[in-house]
Amino acid sequence: MGRFWVGLGVLPVAMVAALGAAAPAQAREAPTIVIEDGVTQPVFGYADAIRERLFIDSTFDSDADGLRDIIAFDVIRPRATADGLKVPVIMDASPYYSTLCRGNDGECKADIDGDGLLDKWPLFYDNYFVPRGYAIILLDMVGTNNSTGCPTTNANQDNLSAKQAVNWLGGRAVARNAAGQQVTAEWHNGKTGMVGKSYDGSLAMATAVTGVRGLTTIVPISGPTEYYDYTRSNGVVTRANNYPSFLANVVTNPERRDYCKPVRDALAANDGDEHGDYTAFWNERSYVKKAGNISASVFLVHGLNDDNVRPDHFSKFWYELARYDVPRKLWLTQTGHVDPFDFRRAEWVATLHRWMDYWLHAVPNGVMDEPRVDIERAADVWEAHADWPVPSTVGTEVWLRPDGLGLVPAADPVTQSFQDSPTQTQNTMILNPDTVQPNRLAYLSAPLTAALHVSGTPVVKVRAAADQVDTNLGAILVDYGTAERVNHRASGEGIVTLTTEDCWGEDSATDNACYRQTQKRVHTADVELVTKGIMDAQNRQSLRTPTPLVPGERYNFDFPLLPEDYVFQPGHRIGVIIVGSYPQYSSQPDQTRAVIEVALKSSRIVLPIVGGTTAAHAAGL
Repeated sequence: MGRFWVGLGVLPVAMVAALGAAAPAQAREAPTIVIEDGVTQPVFGYADAIRERLFIDSTFDSDADGLRDIIAFDVIRPRATADGLKVPVIMDASPYYSTLCRGNDGECKADIDGDGLLDKWPLFYDNYFVPRGYAIILLDMVGTNNSTGCPTTNANQDNLSAKQAVNWLGGRAVARNAAGQQVTAEWHNGKTGMVGKSYDGSLAMATAVTGVRGLTTIVPISGPTEYYDYTRSNGVVTRANNYPSFLANVVTNPERRDYCKPVRDALAANDGDEHGDYTAFWNERSYVKKAGNISASVFLVHGLNDDNVRPDHFSKFWYELARYDVPRKLWLTQTGHVDPFDFRRAEWVATLHRWMDYWLHAVPNGVMDEPRVDIERAADVWEAHADWPVPSTVGTEVWLRPDGLGLVPAADPVTQSFQDSPTQTQNTMILNPDTVQPNRLAYLSAPLTAALHVSGTPVVKVRAAADQVDTNLGAILVDYGTAERVNHRASGEGIVTLTTEDCWGEDSATDNACYRQTQKRVHTADVELVTKGIMDAQNRQSLRTPTPLVPGERYNFDFPLLPEDYVFQPGHRIGVIIVGSYPQYSSQPDQTRAVIEVALKSSRIVLPIVGGTTAAHAAGL
């Protein structure tokens, strides 16, 4: 693909060719986007780019002071936009720009000379994309940095913060500069993308599910999609009490924390920690349920071993994107809560560049013709697949039997019992699986004779009784076998930050494009916790309405484990561990210490196996 120029927008390659020899000479007299080899080229300056700080009235009043909150955002765009160049926007809306800051290098926004304009722009997006014909917007979520109001931890006020900026870009809202003068975005080409990790990623999804016009693509990285699942799991509270209030305090500027205390108190009063059930509080904080409103494409990135924003956030959202046939792409990594800039840097920058070029500049670079899914199988070893779960995956029943795991249920109605322990450690649960222990049940396969690939969301189906009116039930899928693995549980969540740097974009006198390099942290281990899950037995029928157990009566307990894409190697053994409370997964272990009796003839795990029963038989299950 050759080079071509586009003046006030982007023209198809065929149209550029049809213009003849005279047209390019005329086009070069005006500012132009230059495309070469399928990507935009860095033909615009960075040091001389136009920088603005703007303020826009919101539609809400988060702090109940009688005034609508004002959302602040910083804009950087090529100087050529003052001469008629039309460019798209890449926006990172965040609550973190003045508190926890962004990226592995911990960059905050900074106005060094006090002129009200940013001198230091966190992350590489500005350095890399502005020279290539993009504007970058870094938006301060409500109640953070230069925005007014108070954070509400993914409630509507947080969720709608960026929507107004998209509306302003489309001419549907009014923004002003610090002097109060109205400012328009006549330089905008009508297309906006959003990108961001963690909370920033959730704000991108929150904006997309409003269906706002002009939002063309989003790239959420490790973002919560269902805030109930961020603090709960099937009725069990998995984070510290009043976590939404805690997080709202973290992202609020220290000088405003006392002022925002009433808002945090309201969060704590309504989060339902006393029961863990699903309420309207959480429905407001769900993007999964609103996925049908999305008109933007979606490029999801998530860590399969992310214990902060757990993998069910990407999977539930992904399933809904597939249901509504949203244009989509997915990367899954073996690391934890890590940005792709720090686990696959060069490929990430190149792929993100092509993705944004395609969706925001209409560059015909074929990015949507490639396999939809990239999965990291081992440290820096990636596979491409047509979709996720991997096509040909079939839910396959693997039964809990007195002699271990098998593809047929136990012949006789055997029961096995254990006592819940609210203090049992995860290591005690999963180590020494051949040893009978009083506070767990362990089921092992024979050593596998061939590799077995699991892709999707496993579901545990246990028939059990307890001698109390309530208990927790947990399950763990384990790989027993020696292998080199990404050490995602150590410091760095699977990466080591080096002292060396590399650079991605252009510099100004106050902002450089250089970042510390990283490498994967690996170790050789005999055991790998593959995935896990937990539920409150009283929520077996509904997350909204608990139903106490009748002591001694058997019930069916069905609950998902966290999604996975994992290959058990030949010679390894698959383990399924059944427990009650799971203190390293739940902040509120059940204190009833119930005795739990499991009826094996009706108890199994449904594994999403690539190749289904045929593959399971071939592997020796």
